[in-house]
Amino acid sequence: MKIAFLVPSLRLSGGLNVVMEHGSRLARDHDMDVTMVITHHPDEVPWTYDGLDDVSVRTLADAAGEPFDLVIATWWDTVTHLHRLPSKQYAYFVQSLEDRFFGPADPQGVLAGLTYRLGLPVITEARWIADLFEALQPEVPCFYVPNGINKDIFPVLAEVPDRPDGPLRVLVEGNVDDHIKGVPEALEAIGRMVEPTELTVVSAKGGTLPGAEVIGPISQRELSDVMARTDVVLKLSRVEGMAGPPLEGFHRGATAVITPVTGHDEYTQHGWNALVTGWDDPTGTARQLDLLAADPALLGFLRTNAVATAAAWPDWDRAAETMADAVRSIATASPHDLAATVPLLREARFQVARDSRRIHRLKERIAFDEIHIAKVEENWRVAGDRVQELSRLTEAQAARMDRVEAMLTELERSRWLRLFDRLEAPVQRRRDGLGTVRERLRSVRDTAREEPGS
Repeated sequence: MKIAFLVPSLRLSGGLNVVMEHGSRLARDHDMDVTMVITHHPDEVPWTYDGLDDVSVRTLADAAGEPFDLVIATWWDTVTHLHRLPSKQYAYFVQSLEDRFFGPADPQGVLAGLTYRLGLPVITEARWIADLFEALQPEVPCFYVPNGINKDIFPVLAEVPDRPDGPLRVLVEGNVDDHIKGVPEALEAIGRMVEPTELTVVSAKGGTLPGAEVIGPISQRELSDVMARTDVVLKLSRVEGMAGPPLEGFHRGATAVITPVTGHDEYTQHGWNALVTGWDDPTGTARQLDLLAADPALLGFLRTNAVATAAAWPDWDRAAETMADAVRSIATASPHDLAATVPLLREARFQVARDSRRIHRLKERIAFDEIHIAKVEENWRVAGDRVQELSRLTEAQAARMDRVEAMLTELERSRWLRLFDRLEAPVQRRRDGLGTVRERLRSVRDTAREEPGS
């Protein structure tokens, strides 16, 4: 059987790792010819996945027109390229409902949501997704294929070792700015802890972070080594299909503090093998972590039960057997009429592109307005500073005038002015209109009073 998985790239990614785990085993153990067809980033160097040598890797341009028995889309935007590969049958490997990755104003979310309504046979890793398709589209074939764990890379511990004395060892997986994965919220919760902690952040983008060790990108084997030195995997995701890192941590003797994100209940039981915390509650999350740091008996209880959960979880070989059964069932079923959906997808993509341009223009206008507003605010600030300066000058001038007024008043009341009045009387009789000293002082005062308002 000749199968193609449409993937946007083969960069380091949890979702792409799942596709590679299935694809390599379908090729190696189930006599299938498997090709990874790269749709979006053909020039990227593939990550060194285990099993990469078991499959073929081709670009969409190279594979276009080549016939297949089954072509499987693995991401919402790869669905729009299905028609470029002729095949007897098509399917959709749904790892999450990816329209949730977009904001309400992003038209890409509409197109992503549309891909789930095309009637393509579905394979999914999460029970909640399978239940949703069964409830909303019971006529669409849907196969539940739980993810496996590579137990050569993440071996289950025979027993949970005693943790060394010292701070609670916490691992956070995801890029430091990834809000969908809840990484900033996890870092905030760590910052609110009272008990000492040792924080490791595993990030595909790498980076630096005060008070933490940031490592990555790293291989799965390197991640396993890190998890073996971890007490708690902190996972505060908002959107997941079925998050793998906490379960991988279970295999290596760690428990987890996790949000009730979709898929968490596949393996998490609050108070038994992990603790479930709320969203947007960094203080409550910090308290749960402090509890684990201060209560070694509780921490040991959760870790022990986490290892028991891991021991019962299937490995990738068993998961690939389930995937092979699903693939064969879909390939032998009545073919899906993909041609009927192509015009709909093209129209939807046109609408998305048009709306995206409109949004881009609005963002540009908003950016221009923000610059204009910033300039106006700066002018108001400068004007306000000038007004304050003028107010200070006016107050200083008024103070000087008050002092002059006081001096003139004191002079009018002095005995020397009365003496001048008597001495200048003869002069006034001889030079009429000259005015007395007192009158000239009053004239000076009146002039001074008028100046501030002039």
